[in-house]
Amino acid sequence: MKIIFMGTPMYASVILEALLQKHEVVALIAQEDKRAGRNMQLKMPYTKELLFNKGLNEKIPIFQPSKLDEGFYEEISKIACDVIIVAAYGKILPKKILSLAPCINLHASILPKYRGASPIQSAILEEEEYFGVTAMKMEEGLDCGEILGISAFKNQKEGAVELFSKLSFEAAKLTLELLEFGIENISPLKQLECNKSLCKKIKKEEGRVELRSAKEVYLKSLAYEGWPEISLANQIKLKNIHLNEEDSSNLEGVILQIQKDKILLGCKKGSIFVEIIQAPSKKPMNAYDYLQGKRLKVGDILS
Repeated sequence: MKIIFMGTPMYASVILEALLQKHEVVALIAQEDKRAGRNMQLKMPYTKELLFNKGLNEKIPIFQPSKLDEGFYEEISKIACDVIIVAAYGKILPKKILSLAPCINLHASILPKYRGASPIQSAILEEEEYFGVTAMKMEEGLDCGEILGISAFKNQKEGAVELFSKLSFEAAKLTLELLEFGIENISPLKQLECNKSLCKKIKKEEGRVELRSAKEVYLKSLAYEGWPEISLANQIKLKNIHLNEEDSSNLEGVILQIQKDKILLGCKKGSIFVEIIQAPSKKPMNAYDYLQGKRLKVGDILS
């Protein structure tokens, strides 16, 4: 089957790699190269990098349009394909692109919940019982098309990084199954609009936390793992957090226990274990070593 693939991040690259093994990818459409890291070096999208690493960049045309305008439509319409597969491309497709061929989107939530840019993080924060990926027929609008298939698994209290990885492989498997079965053989299901929810793109400042609720801090640490991560008002980042309990009353940030591999911090309600602390502009370090360097002891406030 001839496929135009539209996707940008690592999630999309896993799906693209699976398609390359079973089908003919005739074009890749990704977002533009962006500067990232401390040195702000220009970095290509994961999907583009995959093609380069496999030596397929000469064989498969790569498009990185700044706008999905008429000029781009004219270019892409010259490429014959059976289906367009979309996975975390990052832009809403106009009607003219959707009309080129059947379009399938792989969205990392169990739709109609969590339409939008941060479905995995939102599902973690809401303590959903199940995580999943939905394959849907694309139409104009945000993640609102008819459902072709869903793959789901139970919440194991994993962080966003692990969930992104697991859901990408679930999405890849689901995509291959749908193509093998035949999209034309599937009776799609309409989404129930009454059950829909939306999630926006995460901003860096959302990682700033106050030690009021241990459970809230713990869930945010899972949701914002990798980026933006969680930090206190003094810009100290807390990593590898485990919920100890939810009911005790404490001073915010008080050190309750010091162990060689972790420390116990009090929240206004509840307490959390913290394994790694990273001071501003410093490398992450063992929480015990951080306290020793600051000469902090049980009863002191983390600073």
